[in-house]
Amino acid sequence: MMFRKTLLALSVSALLTACSGSDNSTAADSQTTKVDIQVSQAKRALDERLACNNPSNIQTACNLRMYQVMVESFIDADSTAGYGTGYGTSHHNGDIAGITASLDYIKSLGMNAVWLTPIFKSTARDGQDQWADRLDATGYFTSDYFSIDPNFGTLEQARELVEQAHAKGMYVFFDGVFGHHKGNVAASPSGLKPTTGKKQGNAGFEAQYPQDLEFYKEVATYWVNELKIDGWRLDQAYQIPVDNWEEIRTAVETASAAQTYSLNGQTVNPLGYMVGEIWRGASDISAQGYGKEGSPALTSAFDFPMRYSMVQTFAVEENGSGNRYATNLDNGFVAHMAYPEHAMPNLMLGNHDLLRFGDLLQRGVIASPNSPEYWERHKAAISFMAAYSGPITLYYGDEIGDQVEDFVSKLDPCSGDTGMCDDHVARSSAKIEGLATTVGGEITVLNAQQADLKNYVSALMAMRAAHPALYNGSRTHIHSDKDIYIDRKDAGDDHILYLVNTKGRNTRITIEADAIGSEGDLINLLEDDTVTLTDGNYTINLPPYTAAFYEISSPADQGPLVSTAAVSLSGKGDLADCTKADADGFGPMGQSIWIRGTYAGGDGFMATPDSHKFRYKGDDLYQVVVKHPTATVFTFKFATQSWSSEFAVENSDAVTVGQQQSMTRAVGPGTESSIVVPEAGSYVYSFKINGFGDAGTMMVSQCK
Repeated sequence: MMFRKTLLALSVSALLTACSGSDNSTAADSQTTKVDIQVSQAKRALDERLACNNPSNIQTACNLRMYQVMVESFIDADSTAGYGTGYGTSHHNGDIAGITASLDYIKSLGMNAVWLTPIFKSTARDGQDQWADRLDATGYFTSDYFSIDPNFGTLEQARELVEQAHAKGMYVFFDGVFGHHKGNVAASPSGLKPTTGKKQGNAGFEAQYPQDLEFYKEVATYWVNELKIDGWRLDQAYQIPVDNWEEIRTAVETASAAQTYSLNGQTVNPLGYMVGEIWRGASDISAQGYGKEGSPALTSAFDFPMRYSMVQTFAVEENGSGNRYATNLDNGFVAHMAYPEHAMPNLMLGNHDLLRFGDLLQRGVIASPNSPEYWERHKAAISFMAAYSGPITLYYGDEIGDQVEDFVSKLDPCSGDTGMCDDHVARSSAKIEGLATTVGGEITVLNAQQADLKNYVSALMAMRAAHPALYNGSRTHIHSDKDIYIDRKDAGDDHILYLVNTKGRNTRITIEADAIGSEGDLINLLEDDTVTLTDGNYTINLPPYTAAFYEISSPADQGPLVSTAAVSLSGKGDLADCTKADADGFGPMGQSIWIRGTYAGGDGFMATPDSHKFRYKGDDLYQVVVKHPTATVFTFKFATQSWSSEFAVENSDAVTVGQQQSMTRAVGPGTESSIVVPEAGSYVYSFKINGFGDAGTMMVSQCK
């Protein structure tokens, strides 16, 4: 394995935001850190595998900047439409006309696509309760896939929405629920109906495949032909067998190729893009969505693993786990190793099932809207999305730092009738500048912080649209540590250096020119600023929670400096010994421990296979040798069957194969570590527990 080597020195000074996560700051000692960085050639090649990380594979979908709308909670512009009930905290009267009225605003953000939650007809069943009424308002249990729900509007209003969006240069995606339905489903134009399969809660029924395949192919192609939509977001895509996704996708692509429309004055075909929602780990997303290498099922799915790495770093995730190092962002990209080459992950900060980023900041006791840090962290997180190769999705309201007032003050994560539940609290009433949220209501005027964030988002999206290196570029990871993250992005003649400070230190960064493969000025793409080359170095000041995008005006022919040094996957010492004999008993742990995780056979942390069970070796050491038949990536903990003990790498950092690392308790979801096993072989997983049973050292080492 060959590695790039770069040199970067950081000097850190000024104020450090209190580690407790309060809105106040406290002085911190200055510190200087010099870092030797090794950028893996193999890892760079891995990053270039995926569809949008390969600059020679130019696809329009890589440049999608999608704006997600929850229809019933968005803008109410039609007094004749509206549910008046629903899950979440909104007015529940949003409609299609409200989305059409918002198109200019959405375009002003630099977004070039709109995704609507389902707008098809849901017919109430006799005797259904208020909870089913609320579910009908979401659209996620459909009764008639070929009719627009009158509570949202009319077919002609839907047609007007699509046509106006196209005229403004924006794509439109509907939400396809092809794995479950209301049960009282109307026949298709050709007379097909889905079967009534297994009941799904009190809401409806699961679809049955392959029996229902032809029905859902007709649904998927009908709206491409009828309204010339550009594709589908696919709800709970794991409910459909992966082989059937290939047939549905092919049908949509064929229908799209047969239609044309005018997109901002240019004649085009509907895009035919389909993105799956598989709210699981990378291995499951690959197996249940993308399918096999060389035989694509879906070609895009939401990048949930990276989303969690992102919020863990810039805020906390829903369970409160966060304050991760900047290295955690690079760890998120590690999950992409599980995907086949045709994969086109789509990154989002939030959606209608997750907490808003603003509420996560408050849940983590990090920052509230009256703090500058609240707005700075929003900017930093969205900047990371702007630097991501592949389609991205912005949930309505995140561009203005929206949050649900007093949500985090409620101890119960779900308070019933108020709609204050983790999985739907983000379905709050939209605030669209220049429009009234409800018919006859007051026109929305943004405050200074909201307007500033909105303008920053618009600038990011305009920059992203203009630079293929950002949305369709290969990624070379230059450096990450506790605070700072740096990537170089390349596509053709476009070369961008992206830096972000994820923490509260003001950081002065000195980078050797060879480290980033540059021989001239670095030109700031967002500000009037040029960094010149002085004595072979660049000096960049990066305030807390600030990102910077620099164009590399004179890239070196060889790119970032390459080292010929090889890095061994085999460690040294007792923790790397694959041949130790077992000792009697359970040792100081007093019970059995397993590697529990998202590896094949791990059942998403639920399984405890004997092949991953530790054996006590004596002297407080536990080991298990695992045979990996192929290169792989997964997340894991060392844990008992009852989860009474849980361990991961300190700060839930990633494993570095062949190196000893500190291990600490990692209680609760979201605290696991990730690992890349770069080649097939046998590996010994070892940990040595300390005298208190709450920490120790660990290693994963290839057996020679």
